[in-house]
Amino acid sequence: TAYINAAGESAAEHVDYLIKMKENGAITFEYGNNLRRFAYEHGASGAFEIPGYVPAFIRDLFSEGKGPFRWVALSGEPEDIYRIDEEVLKLFDDPHLHRWIRMAREKVKFQGLPARICWLGMGERAKMGEAINNLVEKGEVKAPVVIGRDHHDTGSVASPYRETEAMKDGSDAIADWPILNALLNTASGASWVSFHHGGGVGMGYSLHAGVVIVADGEKETYKRLERVLTNDVGLGVVRHADAGYEKAIETAKKFGIKMPRL
Repeated sequence: TAYINAAGESAAEHVDYLIKMKENGAITFEYGNNLRRFAYEHGASGAFEIPGYVPAFIRDLFSEGKGPFRWVALSGEPEDIYRIDEEVLKLFDDPHLHRWIRMAREKVKFQGLPARICWLGMGERAKMGEAINNLVEKGEVKAPVVIGRDHHDTGSVASPYRETEAMKDGSDAIADWPILNALLNTASGASWVSFHHGGGVGMGYSLHAGVVIVADGEKETYKRLERVLTNDVGLGVVRHADAGYEKAIETAKKFGIKMPRL
């Protein structure tokens, strides 16, 4: 208890200084480790004057179905990731994405199995999954590739102090969405699905679903990849459209997503 109180007092002091920075014109936000909540519980009464970074910067991206999308080369060969990098550059005409892929290749060292991450959205993930499976089928990469995404994503989490903070309709803590996500991905044919507790903000403050599908080059895998990588992110678009976000409603209409009240 003494340790927790000391940490809380330190967090409160930290947040009080952040508030002063904000009052003096600094762009101030919490990344999402539940610092504000901890500080508030230990005396920083103005902690929530600081916004979380999702409502401040990321929500429109989530409304488009965008989030951290990643793949891992089971061969252990860096060249497999480099070959997939080339496919990303060919498939998507996005200067920000191109810049990231080139910088990552040059500056980010692999740890363990070679892997890559980038932000892709509705439609893009299914296209990328198909392209990776095609590379495996043709032998242009040496082994199957595991495709997944972060729990920090558009439709896989209920986390009122991070991903679902300050939702337009007040649905911050509704946990139906990650449960639906897990069930939908299971029905869609994912290789494995998981359901977690904690998610960066600490136990008791979030629930979220994980998903992975393996691109093994088989013909039947193309259909599973399309279903999983469309439905997983599509539910995120639905979640935000249901909450009233115009960009999500536009995205749902663009991709022909059928949902109530649309």
